[in-house]
Amino acid sequence: MELPAVNLKAILLLHWLLTIWGCIVFPGSYAWSNFTILALGVWAVAQRDSIDAISMFLGGLVVTILLDIIHISIFYPRASLSDTERFSAGMAIVSALLKPVSCFFVYQMYRERGGELLLHVGEASASGRLPDSPLAGPAFLGPSQEHSAYQTIDSPEVPADLESRAHVPQRY
Repeated sequence: MELPAVNLKAILLLHWLLTIWGCIVFPGSYAWSNFTILALGVWAVAQRDSIDAISMFLGGLVVTILLDIIHISIFYPRASLSDTERFSAGMAIVSALLKPVSCFFVYQMYRERGGELLLHVGEASASGRLPDSPLAGPAFLGPSQEHSAYQTIDSPEVPADLESRAHVPQRY
């Protein structure tokens, strides 16, 4: 089964619109948490090759699912609601319901960019023993997984043509 191609810009636009409408009733922390994550999404759009940008956006979306549930359950108006407030609360709920679907599509984009699952639970290390904590392994707190077409300057690799020239004495 082929997954539909969903554009990251469409996901951002949808959640931006739903967040704008949700902020009518839930201002403050609801707006800050959602707009911060949308800013990470803009970063992921701007840097198409960055694994860090898309992984932070994905992680932020996962966190805001929980935060949206908390915000809606705590700050939902108990008194009689006007039509505008009912619409705004409904859009915040729709946004929270669509975030797991968005996470699925963003995870697919993360995999396309070359990302891997960050937590490797139960894998043995090079010494043959299991790590004490899954968060302590190099896969979670290790270096960034940036993949680029450029070669780093301080690379220990020496091109093959330089190795062959190193053995031939040069005359001046």
